[in-house]
Amino acid sequence: MARNRKNQAAAIRFGPALKALLLCLFIGGSGIGYVWQKSQIYELGQQRKKRELRLAELQVQNKKMKDQLAMLQLPAKLDEQVRRLKLGLGPPRPAQVWRVAEPAVPTQSSALSAPQLAAQRATVPITP
Repeated sequence: MARNRKNQAAAIRFGPALKALLLCLFIGGSGIGYVWQKSQIYELGQQRKKRELRLAELQVQNKKMKDQLAMLQLPAKLDEQVRRLKLGLGPPRPAQVWRVAEPAVPTQSSALSAPQLAAQRATVPITP
């Protein structure tokens, strides 16, 4: 005998409606998440573009400054600055120059004897 609909449980009557509601929430949430993600990707792309432009600008500025520094370090420019500022600088007198003797370079035989001596000392057993 067929049952009466009035006697069916509430969970059975609202089950399909609840499934449809959850499915709609999932699809809506996924859509909102997709749009948010796309907006974040666009925003990060804009930030990257701005930073790349700033980097290129700084590289051009850096090159200009390097060129300016190289130009200011030229001996002719330095002499011109000394004369313009009247600093009274000039080449040193021979009495102001000190000559330092370069230390002697060790020969091959003395260079080889040092590591060999150290190796011999390392192989000798130490007794207490």
